[in-house]
Amino acid sequence: MARGNPENLRAAAQRKSQATTKRAETGLRQMIKNGDPITFRRVARTAGCSIDFLYGNPELRGRIEHLRSQQQAKPAPAPTNASSDDSNVIRALTAQLAELRRRHREEIDELRAALAAAHGENLELRRKLGPRTA
Repeated sequence: MARGNPENLRAAAQRKSQATTKRAETGLRQMIKNGDPITFRRVARTAGCSIDFLYGNPELRGRIEHLRSQQQAKPAPAPTNASSDDSNVIRALTAQLAELRRRHREEIDELRAALAAAHGENLELRRKLGPRTA
């Protein structure tokens, strides 16, 4: 004994599919507007649908693949001011660190030379004093 009306089930499934397609299209437009990376996973998350739905819908699949390939073909966007400021700070700190290291190395070299001179003077004084007796 069959339950329900198969025609109503088909119509409901069709309406559900159309609503999901509309959500996916809206999500895609929003992602394009925001400059977000286009991937099946992100579109599915934005539209509230499954990845399988997107792959199974030839129009959506083709559009997502086309948009994704367009984004991959574009060069990476130029760094924004915040990113540029960050890199300027990093460059300045790196230069400052390099200068500190250079001065530290010079100071160590001077101290080693002074120590070597002190050892030499010490040796010279010992020789002048002669042998030590206990």
